[in-house]
Amino acid sequence: MSRSRLSLPSDPALAPGEARCPGPSTRDIIISDGDNAPAALTDPEVYGFLGQEDIPFERYASREMFDLEMKRMWNRTWQWACREEHLQKVGDYVVYDIGHYSIVVIRVAPDSIRAFHNSCLHRGMQFFDPGTRGSGKQFLRCPFHGWTWNLDGSLKEIPCRWDFPHVQDEAFRLPEVQVDTWGGFVFVNLDPHAGPLAEQLEVLPEHFSQYAVPLEDRYVALHTEKVLPCNWKMGMEAFLEAYHVLATHPEGLRTAGDANAQYDIFGRFTTRFVHTIGSPSPHLPEPPSEEEILAVLSSRRKEDIPKLADGETARSAWARQARANVGEEFDCDLSDVSVSQMLDSIEYWMFPNMMLFPGISIPLIYRFRPNGDDVDTCLHEVLFLRPKPKNGPTPPPAEKIRLEIEDSYTSIPNFPGGLDFVLDQDTDNLQRQRAGAKAAVKRGETLGNYQEARIRRFHATLDEFLAS
Repeated sequence: MSRSRLSLPSDPALAPGEARCPGPSTRDIIISDGDNAPAALTDPEVYGFLGQEDIPFERYASREMFDLEMKRMWNRTWQWACREEHLQKVGDYVVYDIGHYSIVVIRVAPDSIRAFHNSCLHRGMQFFDPGTRGSGKQFLRCPFHGWTWNLDGSLKEIPCRWDFPHVQDEAFRLPEVQVDTWGGFVFVNLDPHAGPLAEQLEVLPEHFSQYAVPLEDRYVALHTEKVLPCNWKMGMEAFLEAYHVLATHPEGLRTAGDANAQYDIFGRFTTRFVHTIGSPSPHLPEPPSEEEILAVLSSRRKEDIPKLADGETARSAWARQARANVGEEFDCDLSDVSVSQMLDSIEYWMFPNMMLFPGISIPLIYRFRPNGDDVDTCLHEVLFLRPKPKNGPTPPPAEKIRLEIEDSYTSIPNFPGGLDFVLDQDTDNLQRQRAGAKAAVKRGETLGNYQEARIRRFHATLDEFLAS
């Protein structure tokens, strides 16, 4: 398949946002796989030009911006707090924190999950420490003075009740937080008047219904939380585009279709990119052979290099091997999964901070949050969601592994898919980017019309919240 160099000038006849990388598109490549990939991957792209104005660096460094986000966005939007598997039994709970807000999410009945503000109505003491989880709770008891509530939020007991004749039981129900579920995730919204979760999910239920191994049929095989040296928006935006692959991940150019990735803007709350694995970058002056591509894909497991059949591509051969390897490791049948879903980097984003990969070899969930009240650092969580086994019990969700700024993902034994090195490359950029943005004479970032359009969509939606 011939490719043009990327040094060609843009066609002046094209309107802003219409230019695309020379060579085959992601959609072309997926259709050419010839294996009936889901329509979500083969339908025409969904894109609209969103403007060319710079995004001010002050948005990432300003205390006023941070405080406004806390006041007008984080307390009015749906965000995932945990997985349903974290709340398997009645009395299981998870504490979800965002800035100074803290929420207890707890299973109160076999078929009911509720969420409450993590604050005693007596003198404000937290019921549980931030970020913790536990089990076996029959009630919520304040550790300070022992005020106690039933799991449904009703007041159960006040020590020395004779001294509180002014406390009325119904008025002292624990304030609830809205809860909903989708894809095995538990979502919360601090705004009692917020619309339903479905409004924010937009295309996600429709698209994910087309993919093999639904999210609710997976379990958390690995869970990491790393402190990043940057504002949460800056950290998240590093993962919203594949434009950085050329400079940040150059070793991947022989097997990653970076510059011809597809970017979709589905609505106010959801976007996506898809970039192919097993097809070379258009940046390469001469594409490698299919045998050379397959050798690179197989570099970590030489014994697993499949043979190319006549007319077979490296993509299809490596997908065939991946179906066998992953299917055997996780006791699941992947025989009907398309090449694209087996291999490609398919990343959906849901406002404000969730990224979901429905793929099999790249089965990630990302979440970016402020690190407490700190403008200049954030928390990046990574979940690997693996298929539940057909036979035998589902493993319990992995315990969270905490990494500080200086810690490497390579310190985690058996990190899946060689992605530890890739994540280190991504996160090692951020301290320098933060410092450079603060030192810049030019006071804003200039985004590409197409490849960085998801970043612009995020800021537009954020501004809608901040202005209302």
